[in-house]
Amino acid sequence: MPLPALAKGEADLVLPDFSSQKFFGQSIDGKTLLTLGLLVTLAGIAFGLVIYAQLRRLPVHRAMLEVSDLIYETCKTYLLTQAKFILILWVCIAAVMVAYFGFLRGDHTDAGTAAMLKAEGLVEYGKATQVISILAFSLVGIAGSYAVAWFGMRVNTFANSRTAMASLGGKARPVYAIPLKAGMSIGMVLISVELFIMLCILLFVPRNLAGPCFIGFAIGESLGAAALRVAGGIFTKIADIGADLMKIVFKIKEDDARNPGVIADCVGDNAGDSVGPTADGFETYGVTGVALITFILLAVANPVIQIQLLVWIFVMRLLMVVTSALSYFIAEGFSAKRYATHKLMNFEVPLTLLVWVASVTSIAATYLASYVLIGNINGNSSLWWILATIITCGTLAGAVIPEVTKIFTSTHSGHVREVVTASKEGGASLNVLSGLTAGNFSGFWVGGVTIGGLMALAYGISLIGGTETGLATIMIPQSTAIFAFGLVAFGFLGMGPVTIAVDSYGPVTDNAQSVYELSLIETHADIQDDIRKHYDTHADFEHAKGLLEENDGAGNTFKATAKPVLIGTAVVGATTLIFSIIMLLTNGLTANVDKLSILHAPFLLGIIGGVSVIYWFSGASMQAVITGAYRAVEFIKKNIKLEGVERANVEDSKKVVAICTKFAQAGMFNIFLTIFFITLAAAFVDEFFFIGFLIGIAVSGLFQAIFMANAGGAWDNAKKIVETELKAKGTPLHDACVVGDTVGDPFKDTSSVAMNPIIKFATLFGLLAVELAITLKTPDGHASPLRLVLAGSFFLIAVVFILRSFYGMKIEGSKSDD
Repeated sequence: MPLPALAKGEADLVLPDFSSQKFFGQSIDGKTLLTLGLLVTLAGIAFGLVIYAQLRRLPVHRAMLEVSDLIYETCKTYLLTQAKFILILWVCIAAVMVAYFGFLRGDHTDAGTAAMLKAEGLVEYGKATQVISILAFSLVGIAGSYAVAWFGMRVNTFANSRTAMASLGGKARPVYAIPLKAGMSIGMVLISVELFIMLCILLFVPRNLAGPCFIGFAIGESLGAAALRVAGGIFTKIADIGADLMKIVFKIKEDDARNPGVIADCVGDNAGDSVGPTADGFETYGVTGVALITFILLAVANPVIQIQLLVWIFVMRLLMVVTSALSYFIAEGFSAKRYATHKLMNFEVPLTLLVWVASVTSIAATYLASYVLIGNINGNSSLWWILATIITCGTLAGAVIPEVTKIFTSTHSGHVREVVTASKEGGASLNVLSGLTAGNFSGFWVGGVTIGGLMALAYGISLIGGTETGLATIMIPQSTAIFAFGLVAFGFLGMGPVTIAVDSYGPVTDNAQSVYELSLIETHADIQDDIRKHYDTHADFEHAKGLLEENDGAGNTFKATAKPVLIGTAVVGATTLIFSIIMLLTNGLTANVDKLSILHAPFLLGIIGGVSVIYWFSGASMQAVITGAYRAVEFIKKNIKLEGVERANVEDSKKVVAICTKFAQAGMFNIFLTIFFITLAAAFVDEFFFIGFLIGIAVSGLFQAIFMANAGGAWDNAKKIVETELKAKGTPLHDACVVGDTVGDPFKDTSSVAMNPIIKFATLFGLLAVELAITLKTPDGHASPLRLVLAGSFFLIAVVFILRSFYGMKIEGSKSDD
């Protein structure tokens, strides 16, 4: 099957005319249908904003409000600093885009293409227009990631104090309902904004300019997510370790108001567990969509089928907004009835119910939409259920992966309790070893059995019908497996707002505990009378603290369950993007296919190189945490005042925040420039080396991320069991678990979570890098001397930053290794 005539590169892709095909019994054309979808996105945004307003109006004591406002103001300063940093990084990417699209890329509009454009009434745009479009939409992508991250941070800093206040009422459900409500607000706005932007590109940008716009948008949101995720992950764990270690050193309680590190820890909860994941989620949904659009335009030759598949994909993306809202109301209706008067509850149960209700409604919507929209493709009436079933494999993954992950991270799991048991006699040593064991086991069960098994099932389904009635009848036969994997990634995201909501639940519950302690509400004069008079509540302080601690354990669990879903999406989606590069390098799978094999040495060497980058990244990100935490601990120990004061000096707290910000940006700078230059180097060495390089990054990144995330989750909740169930704070057992938790902090919240945007950024930027490298070939098809010199130069520059990531970041005054 031949490639579409214009499919020479991603920037050359031309969208089909959506108005030329009708749906629903020929009653509405594709363009009108997608235009109506804009109303769904606006409704989703309105849903999120209404919840935002409701949260803001919830009652909160002024003492708690003051703390949450301080956290917000400090977060705001951090985000403004990050904005400037991201724009500096954007300049590097912009330079490559201008160099390639503006100068090195040849004229891809031949006479035949020009005639086709004219026949379809399309204007032929020059290089300048393409360059401006890519640059402009890369800024749109950055702005989108940044805006939803800011919104998420603002919502969470409302919800934290309201959750703390709700705990005083003595009932469990409000303590659960407020963080979930905040998460749904963030999830609905995030998905709706991303869909709105992508629909605007589909509908209002000229069809032959949409390719460059999608590339720019995807690269921009990937850059924004990578910067906010990596820097936020470093920041939060510097602050977390700095605050936690004071509990051992000075035998003070959790979130002691006298500890200058606690405010920084609260800011870090938002920077690392709210800002980073929200930007990451925005990028994940956007990049997966761009990958599927690119695949369909490259692998499907018939424009009628292209329209059917694209409209189908986007209608289902719109339906996930509707089904997520519906699932929230169904699950909340049940939970409200069941837990309305309960003083205690298992907070994980209603969250699990929400995930499964969302999964079932999403699957039902998938089959319904597939039957209605693609019930007959190219005369084939059986493909709709094959495609719907493949997506269902991904949707099930979005529900099954959290269940499997809980086996290793929940406070009720055998693995987490084994960490506690091992710590009773073995102290910190066996605590750490038990956590590592849980992480390793989870790599097998979550990555290998669950994700790998569902991908294998999707592959098997894609083979149904073969070349006679199967997927091979509508696309390049060799591409059906890749399309199946792309749909699995799409299915992972089938309940998008709910996935974001349960991930965002954790930072609110964590902050709520801190806000309660920092408010010193129990020490206020006549506090019971004050609360009774203004809030019609009798406060049970001990019960309130117990509720907040229990809820924090549930938040830890569900933060852990969302991580493998997002990293799995990144890896499975990356295969679809890699396919785009393969199509370019093999001229539509007609040449050089033999080089995509370990028998071709550069391909195998590329895999090894990609794997090595993941291990370097894990070390570099943790080294930034180590040095930053050392400096934070050093400062806090010198300046903490435990006698004669109720709370830490605000200026001291701000200095801890400044330390965290400094090392977060220094670490991110080294990491970003290493990834930037090593991606260029890999692409310039050899195209097929580069394919292996991306595969190595993706596959090893998946298992490293799952291992680190779940080991960290096990350590975190082992500490929670000791604090809430065993009531053993301040004991040697608690000290051992705090040590394990501080080891797990950068595991789960720095290195593991940041692999998601790093994988996608390397792949997206690689699309440009490899096309740039291809322009530097000799007439006989070999790499030119200039290209090899540039490859060596880029690699040497990358090595400089790799060395800086340790030697430039190590603790000053430590003994040299030389």
